[in-house]
Amino acid sequence: MSVPAAYAAVVVVWATTPLGVIWSSETVHPVLAALMRMALAAALGLALLKWRGIEFPWHAKALRVYVVSCLGIFGGMICTYLSAPYLSSGMVSVMYGLTPIFSGLLAMLLLQNQRFGLFQWLATLVSLSGLIIVCSNNLVIKDERAVLLLLSGVLLFSLSGVMVKREGSEVHPFAVTIGAITVSLPAYFLVWMLMDGGHLDSEQWSSKSLYAILYLAIFGSLIGFFSYFYVLRHLPPSTVALVTLITPVFAIAMGHLLNHEILAPSLLYGGALVLFGLVIYFWGERVVRVVRMR
Repeated sequence: MSVPAAYAAVVVVWATTPLGVIWSSETVHPVLAALMRMALAAALGLALLKWRGIEFPWHAKALRVYVVSCLGIFGGMICTYLSAPYLSSGMVSVMYGLTPIFSGLLAMLLLQNQRFGLFQWLATLVSLSGLIIVCSNNLVIKDERAVLLLLSGVLLFSLSGVMVKREGSEVHPFAVTIGAITVSLPAYFLVWMLMDGGHLDSEQWSSKSLYAILYLAIFGSLIGFFSYFYVLRHLPPSTVALVTLITPVFAIAMGHLLNHEILAPSLLYGGALVLFGLVIYFWGERVVRVVRMR
C-alpha cells in the first residue's frame, strides 16, 4: 500500500467517523456501540491476518506497541463516544483538529526532535481562540462537560500517536491495529459493565445505528487505524495529523446534509480560526521566509 493512498484513506475515514459515532450511539449505549465496533473489527482483523499470513507477535516489544496504541483506540475513543451524544459531529471534528498542535507539543517533550517556536505558539493561541468561539454557542454543545471529555480524548489520541512513533516497532501496521483493538476489548467490556450493567436492549436498536457500527468496524477501525499506523510509520506524527486540516470541512458539511445539524456561525467562524491556526503551525515560518527572500 502506498503512503499517499493510506493518507487519503485516513482523510476519508476521519471525515466520516464523527457522524458514524453519533449515529451508532442513537439507540445503542455509547460504550456498547464502541465495544461492538471493536469486537467485530477484531474478529474480522484476526481472520484477515491469518488469511494474509501476517505475523501477529506477542513478545514484549510488540505488546508495548499494542498498549500505547490503546491510549488512542480505547482512551481516545471511549471519551469520544461518551461525549458525542452531547455534541454535533462538526464540533467533534473541529476538536480533533487540535491533534497536530497537541502532537507537536508532546513530540517536543517525548521525542525531543521537534522545535516549538514562535509560530507554533502563535498557532496554538489562534486555534484555541477558535475553539473558544465554537464552544460559545449551545446549538453546537448540549453539555459543557462533554467538551472537557472530548478534549481528554483528543489528548490521549495525540499521545498515542507520539508514543507509537517513539517505540519504533517493526511490527506490521495491520498487526499493530488488531493487537491494539484486541487489547482494548477487556477495557471496553469493563466500562460497559460499570456504566450500563451489561444490559442488551436490542429491541430498541435501529438499523441506522447497527449499520453505523458495521461501517465503523470495517472502515473506521480496520481500514482507518491500519492506514493511520501505516502512515505514522513513514511520517512524523504532526504531518500525519495534517489530515485534520481537511476533515472538519467535510465533517461539518456531512453533518448538515445528512444529520440536519445547524450550521451555527460560531461553529463556522471558530472552525475556520482553528484551521487558520493549523496553517500558521505548518506553513507560517515558510511563508515569512519566502517573503523575506523576495
